[in-house]
Amino acid sequence: MVMKVSIVLGTRPEIIKFSPIICECERLGLDFFILHTGQHYSYSMDRVFFEQLELPEAKCNLDVGSGTHAEQTGKMLTGIESVLVKEKPDIVLVEGDTNTVLAGALAAVKLGIKVGHVEAGLRSYDRQMPEEINRILTDHCSEMLFAPTEKAKEILLGEGIPPDKVFVTGNTIVDAVHRNLEMSDRKVPVLSRLGLKEAGYFLVTVHRQENVDNEERFRGILKGLKVLKERFRLPVLCPIHPRAKRQMETFGIRPRGLRLIEPLDYLSFLYLESKARLVLTDSGGIQEETCILKIPCVTLRYNTERSETLEVGSNMLAGTDPDTIVERTEHMLGVEKNWANPFGDGKAGERIVQILKDRLG
Repeated sequence: MVMKVSIVLGTRPEIIKFSPIICECERLGLDFFILHTGQHYSYSMDRVFFEQLELPEAKCNLDVGSGTHAEQTGKMLTGIESVLVKEKPDIVLVEGDTNTVLAGALAAVKLGIKVGHVEAGLRSYDRQMPEEINRILTDHCSEMLFAPTEKAKEILLGEGIPPDKVFVTGNTIVDAVHRNLEMSDRKVPVLSRLGLKEAGYFLVTVHRQENVDNEERFRGILKGLKVLKERFRLPVLCPIHPRAKRQMETFGIRPRGLRLIEPLDYLSFLYLESKARLVLTDSGGIQEETCILKIPCVTLRYNTERSETLEVGSNMLAGTDPDTIVERTEHMLGVEKNWANPFGDGKAGERIVQILKDRLG
């Protein structure tokens, strides 16, 4: 039997983290196709990543776009189910914790199709985060769980997942960073374009619902960033996420001391990350990337599912209080950049595809 794989994705982080698996499937000539839900729906947040990462076009694009969690997930379930009934894959792969991930897993398992969850076993233990619910439900309806670390495996086993379903593979973000950092250095003159110097700026990303939809939290973050600009006299660069931009308008916020720019393509952002003095973010993936790149990170959240970054010392939690943001930033600026990378050796994509071949033919 020839194995047929469906890769379901819909956001920028999923495209990046799936890229090593997609490339390995191509290299081996496997029968696979990409189903894109269209959860990220602007060119800069989506299509350009396919082009830069040299990935094949999605076979299907549902163009779901934005909406409430129920609306978005419902549209995805209907669309994904229709495609899976027609294509009849042996396994559906999903990655991470978005609505796309939950919809892909639910649609597949209801049709009796096996689910493989890449980056399984991450937990923030904060049930108010929509992503936490998505992670838990997806893990518990998956047949194959690709845990990035031993800690993630322990979490899954502690929740009753059978050991023969769990595989420690490393995180594909390491593969992606190693593959694309050199390319970004050659192709993207982003520092000169933005008038920046290496280690001469702070890089910021803010997009999570619990931060930007909460006016008090959002204003707290922006106040902290303003103080950082004044104290360190360095540019504070923020590629503005569409959700954050919309909420600034809703709350009538006009941030001071923050240099807002349009969302960046992957190679440009990766290069900016690699040359920043420090990164402040509420993104999970960026906590991982900065750890790999040896760039200090301050996380604008009160918890994280990437606890390995806290343990090795590449990252600190600051929440949204301005004074704490400044305090944690000052601390991280003084740390030695000699922490170990806990996310693997950059061969996670190869391991995952090999496991699929061994298990499914």
